[in-house]
Amino acid sequence: MQIRSGKPPRAARLATTGVELSREARVRLAWMDFYRRCQRVAHTCRHFGISRQTFYRWHRRYDPMDLTSLEGHSHRPRHCRRPTWSFPLEEKVLTLRRQFPRWGKDKLAVLVRREGVPVSSSMVGRILTQLKRQGRLVEALRSRLPGSRRALRIRPYAVRKPKQYAVSAPGDLVEVDTMDVRPVPGVVFKQFTARDLLSRWDVIQAHRRATASNAAQFLQTLQHRMPFPLRALQVDGGSEFAAQFEQACQQRGLHLFVLPPRSPKLNGAVERANRTHSEEFYQVTPCSLELKKLNRELRAWERIYNTVRPHQALGYLTPRQFLAQFSSQRKE
Repeated sequence: MQIRSGKPPRAARLATTGVELSREARVRLAWMDFYRRCQRVAHTCRHFGISRQTFYRWHRRYDPMDLTSLEGHSHRPRHCRRPTWSFPLEEKVLTLRRQFPRWGKDKLAVLVRREGVPVSSSMVGRILTQLKRQGRLVEALRSRLPGSRRALRIRPYAVRKPKQYAVSAPGDLVEVDTMDVRPVPGVVFKQFTARDLLSRWDVIQAHRRATASNAAQFLQTLQHRMPFPLRALQVDGGSEFAAQFEQACQQRGLHLFVLPPRSPKLNGAVERANRTHSEEFYQVTPCSLELKKLNRELRAWERIYNTVRPHQALGYLTPRQFLAQFSSQRKE
């Protein structure tokens, strides 16, 4: 198929005077000049390695007297989707995200719906995207909190968790671990973290050092703050979970399970808890450098974590809501 434009052969060259074209437009102009000389579409397409559809599309746009017709056009839709949410809803989402910088659209949507505002997770996500684009929402900087590995020691009371041990109620198995906290260079705290495997209820407390006596003290705190009785604890092979801590577990009649070497994945729940507390508290909160004040701040965050923060693993319930639901089902 041949296309004859009927335009003067030198019109394209005459129109180039004073016209600045982009690189892409100059390439398309070369197509048109080559075709004008050979008058064969197939030969032109083979020569430049383009499809006939591409050539025909640009030939229809081409005006030898206006070479800017070879410039590309914006592909932006003529009608763009407009936001359907209200300004108060946008401010509410912004306030919640600033309060909880590490919570995503799903958790924030649960909090908004608690206040009686019907909203979907996708709409909250679009609101967050627009807030970031406008510069009103700036993500908090992240920092790394390195941990350490400990070797396995012989335990007089602790044993490996039996395969047949069943976890069917809150308190049946609580995983305990420690985490290094370095708020500023030269300052190191040790955070003791405990997480119930079933309800995801967490208890956290900071100490100067990770010693067996401090671990035994944390055990007392753990029994006081857990809203259900404890049956068994699971720890790694750290020295802080031996000696006095082991004796305290034995005196209280608690099962104490110790992990095999180099197997933190078996304590995955509390390892995930350490990551959550690092990202959602330490990385976004200018915590105190005094131990007592830091523990007060941790206690406040612990209450938020257990009573306000929706948990995806619990169907976006809080641990407190999960325990209430679990209790009602047991009574039935």
